[in-house]
Amino acid sequence: MTTTPTAPGKATSKVPAAENTLRILKLLASRRGPMAASNIATALGLPRSSVYHLLGVMEANGFVLHLHEEQRYGLGISAFELSSAYSRQEPLSRLGRPMLASLVDVIGESAHLAVLHGRDVLYIVEERAKNRPSLVTDVGVRLPSHLTASGRAILAALPKSQVRALYPNAAAFTSRHEVEFPIMKYSALSSHLDQVRQRGYATENGEITPGFGSIAAAVTDHVGWPTAAVAVTFLEDKVPAEQWPVLAARIQKAADELSVRIHGRPAG
Repeated sequence: MTTTPTAPGKATSKVPAAENTLRILKLLASRRGPMAASNIATALGLPRSSVYHLLGVMEANGFVLHLHEEQRYGLGISAFELSSAYSRQEPLSRLGRPMLASLVDVIGESAHLAVLHGRDVLYIVEERAKNRPSLVTDVGVRLPSHLTASGRAILAALPKSQVRALYPNAAAFTSRHEVEFPIMKYSALSSHLDQVRQRGYATENGEITPGFGSIAAAVTDHVGWPTAAVAVTFLEDKVPAEQWPVLAARIQKAADELSVRIHGRPAG
């Protein structure tokens, strides 16, 4: 079996079969659908015979599924079980907590980490700054993503078609207060998310708690998919609007670092 081509100066793998197996899994995980074995071989620069042999072993162990009618291979149940085990170990919380603590030490404001859960964001880590008021964004709390900076940061990093699927009609939009906020229909949300993409970070001005503002940046995985969002919340009268871009840059740096820590790539 041939070894994987290596970059100049990089040592050849001593276990090429193991390395190529992992490369196949990573390739399949990066695609939106199953792939033909020939396409896998071409994409990875491997002999077709080697790819078929590895796929056979992986199929026997449940890591790939052979779709006979389509003559393509996709990820199998064993790969899903690995993903579930990854989630159970709460890697985002474990990796994110110390990074948020460092961010809070630097900026002196409370920070949190949230993930998308349907149309809501679910808060999985909160680091409260000293002498700062308690927030509604405690661990385990769910809030409408279109109202929060965290949710807007994640939504802006999703394909527009998926955002549309999440918000198919007016009934999908809710408000937390009697006052109706500007983002109460898809056209307004789409326009706002365009601004988030252009600016590079998301904001929220009192939609969750009057008098409190938030700034957030997306955390992305290895294919650029938004995994979570890092956000900072503060009293708006304590942080003037002209300081928001500077604060946003620090938040973006923390989000980029977390993206790298989970073997992702920095947003943007």
